[in-house]
Amino acid sequence: MTTESRESLHAVARLPEDWQPVVTRLGERPFRAGQVFRWIHARGTVDPALMTDLPRAFRERLSEEGLAMPIEVDEVRRSRDGTRKMITSLRKGGRIESVVIPMSDDPDDDPEDEDGQWDGRVTLCISTQIGCAMGCVFCASGQAGLERGLGAEEIVGQVLLAKRQLDPGERLRNLVFMGMGEPLMNLDHVLDAARKLPDVGITHRRTGISTVGWVPGIKKLTETDLPIRLALSLHAPEDALRSQIMPVNERYPLAEVLEACEAHYERKRRQVFIEYVMLAGVNDGYAQAVQMAQLLDPRIYKVNLIPYNPTDATYDGSSRNAIDAFKAALEEHGLRATVRLTRGRDIDAACGQLAAKTATAR
Repeated sequence: MTTESRESLHAVARLPEDWQPVVTRLGERPFRAGQVFRWIHARGTVDPALMTDLPRAFRERLSEEGLAMPIEVDEVRRSRDGTRKMITSLRKGGRIESVVIPMSDDPDDDPEDEDGQWDGRVTLCISTQIGCAMGCVFCASGQAGLERGLGAEEIVGQVLLAKRQLDPGERLRNLVFMGMGEPLMNLDHVLDAARKLPDVGITHRRTGISTVGWVPGIKKLTETDLPIRLALSLHAPEDALRSQIMPVNERYPLAEVLEACEAHYERKRRQVFIEYVMLAGVNDGYAQAVQMAQLLDPRIYKVNLIPYNPTDATYDGSSRNAIDAFKAALEEHGLRATVRLTRGRDIDAACGQLAAKTATAR
Protein backbone atom coordinates (compact mmCIF):
# COMPACT_ATOMS: atom_id res chain seq x y z
CA MET A 1 0.00 0.00 0.00
CA THR A 2 1.37 3.42 -0.93
CA THR A 3 1.27 6.55 1.19
CA GLU A 4 -0.84 8.11 -1.56
CA SER A 5 -3.52 5.41 -1.30
CA ARG A 6 -3.61 5.68 2.48
CA GLU A 7 -4.00 9.45 2.35
CA SER A 8 -6.74 9.17 -0.27
CA LEU A 9 -8.74 7.03 2.15
CA HIS A 10 -8.03 9.27 5.10
CA ALA A 11 -9.11 12.33 3.14
CA VAL A 12 -12.83 11.41 3.36
CA ALA A 13 -13.69 11.58 -0.34
CA ARG A 14 -16.38 14.03 -1.40
CA LEU A 15 -18.60 12.04 -3.75
CA PRO A 16 -19.64 8.41 -4.32
CA GLU A 17 -17.86 8.37 -7.68
CA ASP A 18 -14.61 9.26 -5.89
CA TRP A 19 -14.82 5.83 -4.29
CA GLN A 20 -15.43 3.88 -7.48
CA PRO A 21 -11.75 3.49 -8.48
CA VAL A 22 -10.98 2.46 -4.88
CA VAL A 23 -13.61 -0.25 -4.70
CA THR A 24 -12.77 -1.47 -8.22
CA ARG A 25 -9.09 -1.74 -7.33
CA LEU A 26 -10.10 -3.79 -4.29
CA GLY A 27 -12.09 -6.18 -6.46
CA GLU A 28 -15.62 -4.96 -5.73
CA ARG A 29 -18.41 -3.79 -8.02
CA PRO A 30 -18.90 -0.01 -8.47
CA PHE A 31 -22.16 0.17 -6.50
CA ARG A 32 -20.17 -0.49 -3.32
CA ALA A 33 -18.82 3.07 -3.71
CA GLY A 34 -22.21 4.50 -2.79
CA GLN A 35 -22.42 2.27 0.28
CA VAL A 36 -19.04 3.39 1.57
CA PHE A 37 -19.93 7.02 0.93
CA ARG A 38 -23.20 6.74 2.87
CA TRP A 39 -21.45 5.18 5.86
CA ILE A 40 -18.97 8.06 5.98
CA HIS A 41 -21.21 11.03 5.24
CA ALA A 42 -24.66 9.96 6.43
CA ARG A 43 -23.72 7.84 9.43
CA GLY A 44 -20.46 9.50 10.40
CA THR A 45 -18.11 6.53 10.49
CA VAL A 46 -15.03 5.40 8.60
CA ASP A 47 -14.59 2.24 10.63
CA PRO A 48 -14.97 -0.63 8.12
CA ALA A 49 -15.95 -3.02 10.92
CA LEU A 50 -19.18 -1.05 11.38
CA MET A 51 -20.13 -1.09 7.68
CA THR A 52 -22.32 -4.14 8.08
CA ASP A 53 -23.87 -4.12 4.60
CA LEU A 54 -20.42 -4.65 3.04
CA PRO A 55 -18.91 -8.13 2.59
CA ARG A 56 -16.59 -9.14 5.39
CA ALA A 57 -13.64 -9.58 3.01
CA PHE A 58 -14.15 -6.10 1.59
CA ARG A 59 -14.27 -4.60 5.07
CA GLU A 60 -11.00 -6.32 5.90
CA ARG A 61 -9.36 -4.99 2.73
CA LEU A 62 -10.54 -1.45 3.56
CA SER A 63 -8.96 -1.79 6.99
CA GLU A 64 -5.71 -3.02 5.42
CA GLU A 65 -5.74 -0.02 3.08
CA GLY A 66 -5.80 2.33 6.06
CA LEU A 67 -9.43 3.46 6.06
CA ALA A 68 -9.78 4.74 9.60
CA MET A 69 -11.15 7.75 11.38
CA PRO A 70 -8.23 10.20 11.78
CA ILE A 71 -9.78 11.47 15.00
CA GLU A 72 -11.37 9.69 17.96
CA VAL A 73 -13.51 10.91 20.86
CA ASP A 74 -11.87 10.64 24.28
CA GLU A 75 -14.60 12.34 26.27
CA VAL A 76 -17.88 14.19 25.81
CA ARG A 77 -18.91 16.72 28.45
CA ARG A 78 -22.52 17.85 28.50
CA SER A 79 -23.61 21.21 29.87
CA ARG A 80 -26.84 21.93 31.71
CA ASP A 81 -27.93 23.95 28.65
CA GLY A 82 -27.42 21.01 26.25
CA THR A 83 -24.06 22.13 24.87
CA ARG A 84 -21.63 19.25 24.31
CA LYS A 85 -17.84 19.58 24.28
CA MET A 86 -15.97 16.81 22.47
CA ILE A 87 -12.38 16.22 23.59
CA THR A 88 -10.73 14.24 20.82
CA SER A 89 -7.37 12.61 20.09
CA LEU A 90 -5.76 12.67 16.67
CA ARG A 91 -4.03 9.66 15.15
CA LYS A 92 -1.17 11.92 14.09
CA GLY A 93 -0.79 13.08 17.69
CA GLY A 94 -2.33 15.79 19.82
CA ARG A 95 -5.75 16.64 21.24
CA ILE A 96 -8.35 19.20 20.29
CA GLU A 97 -11.79 20.31 21.40
CA SER A 98 -14.95 21.10 19.45
CA VAL A 99 -18.44 22.06 20.59
CA VAL A 100 -22.00 21.13 19.61
CA ILE A 101 -24.27 24.06 20.46
CA PRO A 102 -28.07 23.60 20.57
CA MET A 103 -28.82 26.96 18.98
CA SER A 104 -27.96 28.97 15.91
CA ASP A 105 -24.68 30.86 16.16
CA ASP A 106 -25.69 33.14 13.31
CA PRO A 107 -27.34 36.29 14.73
CA ASP A 108 -29.38 36.61 11.53
CA ASP A 109 -30.75 33.08 11.86
CA ASP A 110 -33.59 32.68 14.35
CA PRO A 111 -33.33 29.18 15.84
CA GLU A 112 -36.99 29.15 16.84
CA ASP A 113 -39.92 28.12 14.69
CA GLU A 114 -43.17 30.05 14.19
CA ASP A 115 -44.51 28.85 17.56
CA GLY A 116 -41.48 30.22 19.40
CA GLN A 117 -40.05 26.75 20.07
CA TRP A 118 -36.49 25.68 19.35
CA ASP A 119 -36.68 23.61 16.17
CA GLY A 120 -33.67 21.35 16.71
CA ARG A 121 -31.05 23.22 14.72
CA VAL A 122 -27.55 23.12 16.18
CA THR A 123 -24.26 24.84 15.43
CA LEU A 124 -20.89 23.09 15.48
CA CYS A 125 -17.79 25.03 16.50
CA ILE A 126 -14.66 23.24 15.30
CA SER A 127 -10.91 23.62 15.71
CA THR A 128 -8.35 24.14 12.95
CA GLN A 129 -5.09 23.92 14.92
CA ILE A 130 -3.74 22.28 18.05
CA GLY A 131 -3.30 25.34 20.22
CA CYS A 132 -2.83 28.79 18.70
CA ALA A 133 0.09 31.09 17.93
CA MET A 134 -1.83 34.37 18.21
CA GLY A 135 -1.41 34.80 21.97
CA CYS A 136 -4.63 36.72 22.68
CA VAL A 137 -4.41 37.26 26.42
CA PHE A 138 -8.04 36.42 27.20
CA CYS A 139 -8.16 33.13 25.24
CA ALA A 140 -7.22 29.73 26.69
CA SER A 141 -6.16 28.34 23.30
CA GLY A 142 -3.67 31.16 22.79
CA GLN A 143 -2.15 30.65 26.21
CA ALA A 144 -1.12 27.12 25.23
CA GLY A 145 0.88 28.07 22.14
CA LEU A 146 0.75 26.35 18.76
CA GLU A 147 1.64 22.70 18.15
CA ARG A 148 0.51 22.28 14.53
CA GLY A 149 -2.26 22.86 12.05
CA LEU A 150 -4.89 20.20 11.38
CA GLY A 151 -5.23 18.37 8.08
CA ALA A 152 -8.49 18.59 6.15
CA GLU A 153 -9.34 15.03 7.16
CA GLU A 154 -8.94 15.93 10.84
CA ILE A 155 -11.18 18.96 10.40
CA VAL A 156 -13.91 17.03 8.57
CA GLY A 157 -13.55 14.24 11.12
CA GLN A 158 -14.83 16.61 13.81
CA VAL A 159 -18.03 17.05 11.81
CA LEU A 160 -18.52 13.31 11.37
CA LEU A 161 -18.00 12.68 15.09
CA ALA A 162 -20.31 15.55 16.05
CA LYS A 163 -23.13 14.01 14.04
CA ARG A 164 -22.93 11.02 16.37
CA GLN A 165 -23.51 13.31 19.36
CA LEU A 166 -26.80 14.75 18.15
CA ASP A 167 -29.90 14.04 20.19
CA PRO A 168 -33.11 12.79 18.53
CA GLY A 169 -34.72 15.68 16.67
CA GLU A 170 -31.50 17.68 16.38
CA ARG A 171 -29.99 18.57 13.02
CA LEU A 172 -26.59 20.05 12.33
CA ARG A 173 -27.16 23.17 10.25
CA ASN A 174 -24.48 25.76 10.97
CA LEU A 175 -20.72 25.41 11.33
CA VAL A 176 -18.15 27.91 12.53
CA PHE A 177 -14.37 27.63 12.31
CA MET A 178 -14.13 29.31 15.68
CA GLY A 179 -12.57 26.72 17.99
CA MET A 180 -8.89 26.22 18.79
CA GLY A 181 -6.47 27.93 16.41
CA GLU A 182 -6.41 30.73 13.84
CA PRO A 183 -8.22 29.29 10.77
CA LEU A 184 -6.63 31.67 8.28
CA MET A 185 -3.14 30.51 9.24
CA ASN A 186 -4.15 27.01 8.12
CA LEU A 187 -6.31 28.16 5.25
CA ASP A 188 -5.43 25.61 2.58
CA HIS A 189 -6.56 22.74 4.78
CA VAL A 190 -9.55 24.72 6.07
CA LEU A 191 -10.74 25.42 2.52
CA ASP A 192 -10.18 21.80 1.51
CA ALA A 193 -12.36 20.76 4.45
CA ALA A 194 -14.94 23.46 3.71
CA ARG A 195 -15.42 22.19 0.18
CA LYS A 196 -16.48 18.83 1.64
CA LEU A 197 -19.06 20.30 4.03
CA PRO A 198 -22.06 20.20 1.64
CA ASP A 199 -21.51 16.44 1.38
CA VAL A 200 -22.10 16.15 5.12
CA GLY A 201 -25.15 18.42 5.05
CA ILE A 202 -23.75 21.90 5.78
CA THR A 203 -23.97 24.51 3.05
CA HIS A 204 -21.25 27.08 2.50
CA ARG A 205 -23.68 29.89 3.30
CA ARG A 206 -24.20 28.33 6.73
CA THR A 207 -20.45 28.22 7.36
CA GLY A 208 -18.39 30.93 9.05
CA ILE A 209 -14.67 31.53 9.55
CA SER A 210 -13.42 33.67 12.43
CA THR A 211 -10.06 35.43 12.36
CA VAL A 212 -8.10 37.68 14.69
CA GLY A 213 -7.19 39.73 11.64
CA TRP A 214 -4.66 37.65 9.69
CA VAL A 215 -4.64 39.85 6.61
CA PRO A 216 -2.99 37.46 4.08
CA GLY A 217 -5.64 34.88 4.93
CA ILE A 218 -8.51 37.36 4.60
CA LYS A 219 -7.25 38.31 1.16
CA LYS A 220 -6.87 34.69 0.11
CA LEU A 221 -10.36 33.83 1.37
CA THR A 222 -11.73 36.78 -0.57
CA GLU A 223 -10.29 35.37 -3.79
CA THR A 224 -12.09 32.04 -3.41
CA ASP A 225 -15.48 31.23 -4.89
CA LEU A 226 -16.90 30.04 -1.54
CA PRO A 227 -19.67 32.20 0.01
CA ILE A 228 -18.39 31.59 3.53
CA ARG A 229 -19.19 34.18 6.20
CA LEU A 230 -16.22 36.13 7.60
CA ALA A 231 -16.07 37.09 11.27
CA LEU A 232 -13.41 39.38 12.72
CA SER A 233 -12.37 39.19 16.37
CA LEU A 234 -11.95 42.92 17.03
CA HIS A 235 -12.10 43.34 20.84
CA ALA A 236 -10.83 46.94 20.84
CA PRO A 237 -11.66 50.01 18.73
CA GLU A 238 -8.13 51.44 18.62
CA ASP A 239 -4.63 50.13 18.00
CA ALA A 240 -2.94 50.70 21.37
CA LEU A 241 -5.48 48.68 23.37
CA ARG A 242 -5.88 46.06 20.66
CA SER A 243 -2.13 45.47 20.55
CA GLN A 244 -2.12 45.10 24.34
CA ILE A 245 -4.65 42.27 24.34
CA MET A 246 -4.08 40.89 20.81
CA PRO A 247 -0.39 40.84 19.78
CA VAL A 248 -1.29 40.22 16.12
CA ASN A 249 -2.32 43.87 15.92
CA GLU A 250 1.36 44.87 15.99
CA ARG A 251 1.78 43.07 12.66
CA TYR A 252 -1.57 43.92 11.10
CA PRO A 253 -3.03 47.10 12.63
CA LEU A 254 -6.70 47.98 12.51
CA ALA A 255 -6.66 50.10 9.37
CA GLU A 256 -5.05 47.29 7.36
CA VAL A 257 -7.37 44.64 8.79
CA LEU A 258 -10.54 46.65 8.13
CA GLU A 259 -9.38 47.46 4.60
CA ALA A 260 -9.08 43.72 3.92
CA CYS A 261 -12.51 43.05 5.48
CA GLU A 262 -14.12 45.77 3.39
CA ALA A 263 -12.56 44.37 0.22
CA HIS A 264 -14.02 41.01 1.25
CA TYR A 265 -17.46 42.58 1.57
CA GLU A 266 -17.17 44.26 -1.83
CA ARG A 267 -16.33 40.93 -3.44
CA LYS A 268 -18.75 38.67 -1.53
CA ARG A 269 -21.56 41.07 -0.65
CA ARG A 270 -21.97 39.37 2.73
CA GLN A 271 -21.82 41.35 5.97
CA VAL A 272 -18.76 40.83 8.13
CA PHE A 273 -19.49 39.95 11.75
CA ILE A 274 -17.48 41.72 14.43
CA GLU A 275 -16.80 39.57 17.48
CA TYR A 276 -16.20 41.71 20.55
CA VAL A 277 -15.48 40.07 23.92
CA MET A 278 -16.54 42.31 26.82
CA LEU A 279 -13.79 42.89 29.40
CA ALA A 280 -14.73 44.84 32.53
CA GLY A 281 -13.02 48.20 32.71
CA VAL A 282 -10.89 47.42 29.65
CA ASN A 283 -12.97 47.77 26.49
CA ASP A 284 -16.56 48.28 27.67
CA GLY A 285 -16.81 52.04 28.16
CA TYR A 286 -19.26 54.40 26.49
CA ALA A 287 -16.48 56.32 24.73
CA GLN A 288 -15.16 53.05 23.29
CA ALA A 289 -18.61 52.15 21.99
CA VAL A 290 -18.83 55.53 20.25
CA GLN A 291 -15.32 55.07 18.86
CA MET A 292 -16.25 51.67 17.45
CA ALA A 293 -19.46 53.00 15.91
CA GLN A 294 -17.44 55.69 14.17
CA LEU A 295 -14.88 53.13 13.00
CA LEU A 296 -17.25 50.60 11.42
CA ASP A 297 -19.53 51.10 8.41
CA PRO A 298 -22.98 49.73 9.40
CA ARG A 299 -23.59 48.57 5.82
CA ILE A 300 -20.59 46.25 6.06
CA TYR A 301 -20.39 45.23 9.72
CA LYS A 302 -22.65 43.83 12.39
CA VAL A 303 -21.39 43.57 15.96
CA ASN A 304 -21.74 40.50 18.17
CA LEU A 305 -20.98 41.30 21.81
CA ILE A 306 -19.63 38.31 23.75
CA PRO A 307 -19.77 38.04 27.55
CA TYR A 308 -16.28 37.10 28.72
CA ASN A 309 -15.80 33.54 29.95
CA PRO A 310 -13.12 33.21 32.64
CA THR A 311 -9.83 31.52 31.76
CA ASP A 312 -6.50 31.77 33.56
CA ALA A 313 -6.18 35.40 32.45
CA THR A 314 -6.46 38.30 34.88
CA TYR A 315 -9.49 39.90 33.24
CA ASP A 316 -13.06 39.98 34.50
CA GLY A 317 -16.14 39.91 32.34
CA SER A 318 -18.32 42.99 31.96
CA SER A 319 -21.58 43.08 33.89
CA ARG A 320 -24.84 42.58 32.04
CA ASN A 321 -25.70 46.23 32.67
CA ALA A 322 -22.38 47.32 31.12
CA ILE A 323 -22.97 45.08 28.10
CA ASP A 324 -26.49 46.42 27.62
CA ALA A 325 -25.25 50.01 27.89
CA PHE A 326 -22.48 49.33 25.37
CA LYS A 327 -25.00 47.80 22.95
CA ALA A 328 -27.33 50.77 23.39
CA ALA A 329 -24.48 53.19 22.66
CA LEU A 330 -23.58 51.36 19.46
CA GLU A 331 -27.17 51.38 18.26
CA GLU A 332 -27.60 55.01 19.27
CA HIS A 333 -24.81 55.75 16.79
CA GLY A 334 -26.26 53.58 14.01
CA LEU A 335 -24.35 50.30 14.41
CA ARG A 336 -26.43 47.13 14.74
CA ALA A 337 -25.41 44.82 17.60
CA THR A 338 -26.50 41.62 19.30
CA VAL A 339 -25.38 39.96 22.54
CA ARG A 340 -24.34 36.35 22.21
CA LEU A 341 -25.93 33.92 24.62
CA THR A 342 -23.29 32.21 26.73
CA ARG A 343 -23.45 28.45 26.28
CA GLY A 344 -21.43 25.67 27.87
CA ARG A 345 -19.65 27.77 30.46
CA ASP A 346 -20.04 25.10 33.15
CA ILE A 347 -18.03 22.61 31.02
CA ASP A 348 -15.42 25.13 29.79
CA ALA A 349 -16.95 25.04 26.31
CA ALA A 350 -17.85 28.71 25.91
CA CYS A 351 -16.05 31.23 23.72
CA GLY A 352 -12.37 31.51 24.64
CA GLN A 353 -12.33 28.49 26.93
CA LEU A 354 -11.21 25.73 24.55
CA ALA A 355 -7.80 24.30 25.43
CA ALA A 356 -7.04 20.59 25.25
CA LYS A 357 -4.23 20.46 27.76
CA THR A 358 -2.67 17.06 27.11
CA ALA A 359 -1.14 15.96 23.80
CA THR A 360 -1.60 12.29 22.96
CA ALA A 361 0.69 10.48 20.54
CA ARG A 362 -0.48 7.31 18.78
